[in-house]
Amino acid sequence: MMRTSNPVLNTNTFTQVRNDGIGGAMTLQGAVNKTFVLLFLLLISASWVWSKIMPSTTPMFDGVGSSSGPVSQTFAPIMMMGAILGFITAIVTAFKKEWSPVTAPIYAICEGLFIGGISAIFELNYPGIVIQAVALTFGTLFCLLTAYKSGMIKVTENFKLGLFAATGAICLVYLVNFIMGFFHSSIPLIQSSGPFGIAFSVVVVGIAALNLVMDFDFIENGSSMGLPKYMEWYAAFGLIVTLVWLYVEILRLLSKLRERR
Repeated sequence: MMRTSNPVLNTNTFTQVRNDGIGGAMTLQGAVNKTFVLLFLLLISASWVWSKIMPSTTPMFDGVGSSSGPVSQTFAPIMMMGAILGFITAIVTAFKKEWSPVTAPIYAICEGLFIGGISAIFELNYPGIVIQAVALTFGTLFCLLTAYKSGMIKVTENFKLGLFAATGAICLVYLVNFIMGFFHSSIPLIQSSGPFGIAFSVVVVGIAALNLVMDFDFIENGSSMGLPKYMEWYAAFGLIVTLVWLYVEILRLLSKLRERR
């Protein structure tokens, strides 16, 4: 039985679909190609937001880390629109996998709006941080893919169960922190740049990275099962979800390290 801690590539994802012989079967190369398409769409929309925000907001900053009200009003609506639409599209995709050839690209574009906005925020406060986060994200992706394909990382059942529990625990912490936000409060550990806050971010980045290994294994197994062709889009969508999470967590970690200087 295949198990993954990625919420959109869970244990039952592939067992709930069957290939009816129409339109061909899912392949590993097809899933890889779809992943590149979604990455391209995400980067295009993120670059568009970046290009609109940076020229107009940079003059409003008086030194690193200080900003004015108009800056927030400029990029906050774009970020929120991308985040909300992306979340809705992700939910729809999770329940309607056969719609993924349409909904997965929409998700990538919406997440690009969010990523472009949040990247601009971090870049304005910590110049140079975005290129570092991008390099670390893709470096982690290719290193873990190499380790997985070479057999250095074994995806055992205990490994899957442990990662599933760890990812669930992190989701619970973030959910509690989100709810506390309505009461103008938060969990200090998440935002703190102290030793414990940095340690927390390191752990989260590590767990997010290991989820990539789970996704590789899940996609490979799904391809060997000859599932419907549209599952290539769904598998690519799941991998993009993990990459976005990893990138944001790396941004958080780097920002904390910058504050410690």
